[in-house]
Amino acid sequence: MTPDQLRRYLEFYQDLGVKSVYRRPQAAPAPALAQAPAPVEPAPAPASLPVVPTASASNELEVLPGLLPSLEPEGDTLPRILEDLGDCRRCRLHEGRSKIVFGVGNPETKLVFVGEGPGADEDAQGIPFVGRAGQLLTQMIENTAKKEGIPLLRKDIYICNVVKCRPPENRTPLPDEMEICGEFLFRQLLAIRPKAICALGGVAAKALLGKKEGVTKLRGNWRRWRDIPVMVTYHPSFLLRAYNQSAKREAWEDLKKVFHYVYD
Repeated sequence: MTPDQLRRYLEFYQDLGVKSVYRRPQAAPAPALAQAPAPVEPAPAPASLPVVPTASASNELEVLPGLLPSLEPEGDTLPRILEDLGDCRRCRLHEGRSKIVFGVGNPETKLVFVGEGPGADEDAQGIPFVGRAGQLLTQMIENTAKKEGIPLLRKDIYICNVVKCRPPENRTPLPDEMEICGEFLFRQLLAIRPKAICALGGVAAKALLGKKEGVTKLRGNWRRWRDIPVMVTYHPSFLLRAYNQSAKREAWEDLKKVFHYVYD
């Protein structure tokens, strides 16, 4: 395993909330008859992430086989992820929800939109972005694509949220809620493997990029989640406010960049 591969493993598990990794001690060989048993060294203490691996005299990383599983669960699919999510009660958000809002769209798409969390309409229907903000998002996708000569409808892409249950009074999801639901969001993205991701708003940008900067500073330029390009833009609910006309123009420019990158 190369240092870069080990770094990617550790980043993946850190994103899922894993705070420590443990290295199993190698089993001592069985002692030969009439010989004293060889001393067994104690297992090393757990190391907090990130871990700096030790190197042998040949500078090869000494990583035990099977220490870390694959970054992508073998054969993972959206139906399997939904089954694992189940009647989720892993955080407090389940207390006030009507329906889990998992995601909708084409599972073989080249483009995924990630929002913040369900609102009242989404909570009632179990489908992301069906309220006023969702109607605006549909118009943004289809009208921008049409003007750019790209045959694209909302049903052709995939849409999901950082959290799958509606936060009370549409408040911003709390860090622990984002961390718990983030496991399922990351699995969705790894299962789809889109060519690009469009992050709608600050919560989605923070979940994917871990950045503290706001959307105004992050938008307009390509970032990366894993090896997938990410474009941050404004959340449609922000664009519904009458005084955000300049933001609407900027969001249109962001979508143009995304569509031409993905579909040209």
